[in-house]
Amino acid sequence: MHLAKTMSAYIARQFLAWFGAVFGAMVSVTFLLDYIELIRRSGTRAQATWGILLEMAALKLPHTAQDVMPFAILFGTILVFWRLTRSNELVVARAAGVSVWGFLTPAILVALVLGILAVTLFNPIASAMQASYEKLDTRILRMGGDPLSLSNAGLWLRQSDGAGGQIIIHGDKAISPDLSLRPDISLRPDLLLRNVSVFFLDRGSRFAARIEARSARLEGGFWVIGDGQRFRPGEPPESIGELRLPTSLTASKIQESLASPDTMSFWELPGFIALLEQSGFSTQRHRLHFNVLLARPLLFCAMVLVAATFSLRMQRRGGAVMLLVSGVATGFLLYFLSDVVFALGLSAKIPVVLAAWTPAGVSLIFGISMLLHLEDG
Repeated sequence: MHLAKTMSAYIARQFLAWFGAVFGAMVSVTFLLDYIELIRRSGTRAQATWGILLEMAALKLPHTAQDVMPFAILFGTILVFWRLTRSNELVVARAAGVSVWGFLTPAILVALVLGILAVTLFNPIASAMQASYEKLDTRILRMGGDPLSLSNAGLWLRQSDGAGGQIIIHGDKAISPDLSLRPDISLRPDLLLRNVSVFFLDRGSRFAARIEARSARLEGGFWVIGDGQRFRPGEPPESIGELRLPTSLTASKIQESLASPDTMSFWELPGFIALLEQSGFSTQRHRLHFNVLLARPLLFCAMVLVAATFSLRMQRRGGAVMLLVSGVATGFLLYFLSDVVFALGLSAKIPVVLAAWTPAGVSLIFGISMLLHLEDG
């Protein structure tokens, strides 16, 4: 029992060390690439100083780190078991009667704990920093503003009136079709707001007028507001039958402007998904992202099993090259599979749960079956 505890602690420490080294190297490379890309995008933007771009790259780093973490688990596991095999430490463990599942268990448990911590603790930090990054990116590089806000108080929209003023639109309820299922929706009336308030501000952001209406619909580049009243300072209310306000907004733009799933933490997503459903918007992206986060600990464990199939039986000569090629090929295959399945889930071609859990499930089944065949077959 003492030997088993000592060996398990040793393998767990080795796994953590190699994972940390690989993860640090991958994050450093992606940070440099992101910084170079931000410099390229900044062009002649006067506000995009080197310090601001460095801050933006740092804010984006945790989100990128989440994406590379499964591959760091994969490559870290390959390297640690390859080193233990070449140093004959696993040969001695096998001679002592320890099965492959015995020295894989510590690595699997550590990967499971890392996955839980990545979802419950690291993800909220990464989401908050990603939200700050997107605000800086919109303000400095895209030179735009946030046109939309969704909260429990309803839907808020902002647009220019073409004369330097602003129009702020608020609706208690938004009714919209599922944009992911109907890509041609911009050709038809696509959004309806209930209990609408429209505020008109002049160039100096001073109040100019207000409209209260029962509904407003977005169609053909216009907000069509009907059955309402207009209020101006110092004037009696004026009834309006129908008012058409030009707009550059479309249902697709509004849907895309909602809070990105990447900026919502694991703990906030369920409430925001319920809010989207109440507001009449599609929840496909957010539900898919939430299920991907739920599947992440299982994916980390699957990466350990997949890596073990490549690293436990490497030959001394030529093994390192084959190990590297196999690991890289597996990483690219996993990325491709995840990307394809995610796209199918996003377009509602397959159920959200199936799309989110397929990469982890397939990897887990492949790793277990290969190990059973190679070690116990």
